[in-house]
Amino acid sequence: MYDPTHLRSFLAVAQALSFTRAAGRLDVGQSTVSAHVRRLEEAVGRPLLLRDTHTVELTVDGEAMIGFAREILDAHDRAQRHFGASTVRGKLRLGVSEDLISTYLPAVLQTFRRRNPLVEVELTVALSGTLHQLLDARGLDLVFAKRLTGQNRGSVIWRDRLIWLGAAEPGGQPAARRRPGDPVPLVVYPPPSISRAQALAALSAAGQPWQVACTSGSLGGLVAATRAGLGLLPHSARLVPAGLTPVAAPELPPLGEVAFILLSRPDTEPAVRDAVSSAIAAVGPPSGDDLTERPRL
Repeated sequence: MYDPTHLRSFLAVAQALSFTRAAGRLDVGQSTVSAHVRRLEEAVGRPLLLRDTHTVELTVDGEAMIGFAREILDAHDRAQRHFGASTVRGKLRLGVSEDLISTYLPAVLQTFRRRNPLVEVELTVALSGTLHQLLDARGLDLVFAKRLTGQNRGSVIWRDRLIWLGAAEPGGQPAARRRPGDPVPLVVYPPPSISRAQALAALSAAGQPWQVACTSGSLGGLVAATRAGLGLLPHSARLVPAGLTPVAAPELPPLGEVAFILLSRPDTEPAVRDAVSSAIAAVGPPSGDDLTERPRL
């Protein structure tokens, strides 16, 4: 509402009680300071200064404006420091889980780049288990991926449930059909995939036979195989790729939950870690759309 430049000119005059001295302190012309104060008074709708050819005095509203102006300028300066050009420099070796690539990561990278234009990002996309290994081997600075089962490392960004996905017909219904008793065909990442491990453990605990129909280290390969009807894909409920749909059947057990975390080495530069965390927070978690499972296969 009030221009910070106008507020700074007003405060200079209020302190010096002179337009000439205020102009000298601000290194601008006296006419510029006079114009700034006049526009501020127009914005406020009340006179802030009483002036004649020899003196300058504050009105009651002018006295009140001093406190408001300082608070406004303080907030303005803090916002500029927070959202302004980043001082973070150098290279960031960032490892990101395959699950995040097509649906979530672009928004995070766009936000990070806008805020940190001087950082070179070296992106590694792999399975969560592989990323954890690379981080421990000092091959990465930061990992944004699923948490390994039984571990408490890292900061939880959001929690999600794993669900079964299948190919969707144009009407949104599962395309695949299986006969009762058939093994569950799986489309999965290779070890050390977290979603693979949880799916196999759930099926084994339920006494349900299964077979691996397709293995791929890339999400694109898994999606293509699933859309082709080769099998079912265990995947994050919040990150469902296009062309796939949640499915349910009596032989398909619940897959449990997973946590997506941000994990760094102890010696990772705090400013870099905070910059990535800030970008993720700005984007927010994936939308929790209604993913109620579809009618049975």
